[in-house]
Amino acid sequence: MITLRKSCDRGHADHGWLKSFHSFSFADYVDARHMGWGNLRVINEDRIAPGTGFGTHGHRDMEILSVVLEGELAHRDSIGAHGHGGVVRAGEVQRMSAGRGVRHSEYNHAHDGVTHFLQIWIVPDEAGIEPSYEQKRFDDADRRGRLRPIASRDGRDGSLRLHADATVYAGLFDGAEAAELALAPARLGYVHLVRGELDVNGHALRGGDALLLADEPRVSIAGGREAEVLVFDLAA
Repeated sequence: MITLRKSCDRGHADHGWLKSFHSFSFADYVDARHMGWGNLRVINEDRIAPGTGFGTHGHRDMEILSVVLEGELAHRDSIGAHGHGGVVRAGEVQRMSAGRGVRHSEYNHAHDGVTHFLQIWIVPDEAGIEPSYEQKRFDDADRRGRLRPIASRDGRDGSLRLHADATVYAGLFDGAEAAELALAPARLGYVHLVRGELDVNGHALRGGDALLLADEPRVSIAGGREAEVLVFDLAA
């Protein structure tokens, strides 16, 4: 079974300083048909205006990925005696395991432009773990014409290590570039096209569109036109 979810069908919030699209129910956007897919709970596409951001707030028992597409995302958290801070730049991905509880803030660190990023939540295998962060850069050349793991439960191929039964792949596709990803029985697939155009399992996607896959043996990617894509292999 394959379900196409168009970009325009996502939830949307415009707070002035923050413009956000919600692939699944989040905050004031509630849709009982879209509460998540397997253990994937949130994909928010956020744009934060210069000089603004999310004030200190709390999370617990969630694996949270921040994928920065443009600009710089600064954060500070409650981990450690003096806290922990850093900047996630375009091309970098940060994993935060909220575990038994962490408080943090996130701000646009690019003073002269909007910071555009994806915030992804995945339900962990176990509650109450020690909170932690991990951050890595994944160069364009490493994602060109292939699906490169950027987060996984076993941290394979240098990916970020998730405390969840999920693997997240990233790829860049244009022209004749193509790739396939096999899905084991009883696994779910989710494809989020970040930008550009792409043909996935015979469906034409444009930026912001998604495919939800159940009982499908593979994800087949071709026909990219300046496409950037994330593919999720998920527990049901």
